[in-house]
Amino acid sequence: MLASRKLVQCISRRYLSVSSTRMLQFTEQHDELRSTVRKIVEKDINPFVDQWEKEGMFDGHKLFKTLGSAGLLGLTRDPKYGGQGLDYSFTVAMYEEFGYHINAAGPLTGIGVQADMATPGLARFGTDELKAEFLAPTIAGDYVACVGISEPEGGSDVAAIRTTAKREGDDLIINGGKMWITNGYQADWMCLLANTRQDSPHKNKSLICVPLNLPGVHKARKIPKMGNLSSDTAQIFFDNVRVPVKNIIGEEGMGFIYQMLQFGDERLVVGSTSTASAQRAIQDTIEYCKQRKTFGQPLINNQHIHFKLAELQCEVEAVRALTYLAADKMIEGEDITYLASIIKLKGGRMLREVVDGCLQFWGGMG
Repeated sequence: MLASRKLVQCISRRYLSVSSTRMLQFTEQHDELRSTVRKIVEKDINPFVDQWEKEGMFDGHKLFKTLGSAGLLGLTRDPKYGGQGLDYSFTVAMYEEFGYHINAAGPLTGIGVQADMATPGLARFGTDELKAEFLAPTIAGDYVACVGISEPEGGSDVAAIRTTAKREGDDLIINGGKMWITNGYQADWMCLLANTRQDSPHKNKSLICVPLNLPGVHKARKIPKMGNLSSDTAQIFFDNVRVPVKNIIGEEGMGFIYQMLQFGDERLVVGSTSTASAQRAIQDTIEYCKQRKTFGQPLINNQHIHFKLAELQCEVEAVRALTYLAADKMIEGEDITYLASIIKLKGGRMLREVVDGCLQFWGGMG
């Protein structure tokens, strides 16, 4: 009973804290960014998506160079390293536009990893030398980046990873393997989480910048998947891979904490893209139901369809509001772990529910 009472009190305090903040605001500058994104999608992504899906991979170096040249891979990053120095509201606007307009999830997944999943820790805690070597070319689109957390026996349980990076003089010797690595098959470097010392599982890890052209790096295979086909997903092994100790991001042993913070950025990307993709599914379904006739009248005239689409729209709006709230708190410098975790859970469920719900109204055409 005491534990339950404390939980209720905790939730109440959090509710009071999140309900008092302002909501994200968009301006003409955001509209200009959205216009840039749409033009790139129309010219450089959608015409090639079907072919990329068949081939199981898009050309990350080519696409990311296009995005980097347009300033889209470092919206919130320091201009010293090629970033735009903008606040996170611009990142939300960008991913909403990508999520709504790209005709396949694969390129969007790769973009998210490149811009906002592999680099937040480096941008926040890395040395100037590391940022110049890895962050700047990633923002420019000259390097393809990936993040190495998941392993065959440890994914969501980040503390259970087994990959090691043992110190030998001024070097680290890396052994182990990573799995489900988005962009991994064509990546130039990895933001790697590995065990760097003997300690508790939350205090023995470090984030390390690892070039993937080094001896001992083996890109074992490109993993086939049910969907998200054009996003290459790799399994990578490390056999006595040697990198300088200076490649550790921030403080040695703080990798678990840094990665938890990176997950916050990642989950806001999920919120922005999932609501946009769901919104497009609803809108496409409305247009189809207006055109499709059954029993002598448009399908949209069926009241049940109105009810169902309205329910689905409510789910989209709920996740969008949470995403905007979390983004606003990030701009204010607050901890977004609580909200970002909700967005990860609710965003994934919402998107599955919306897509499946809309699919039913397409019949065989679905």
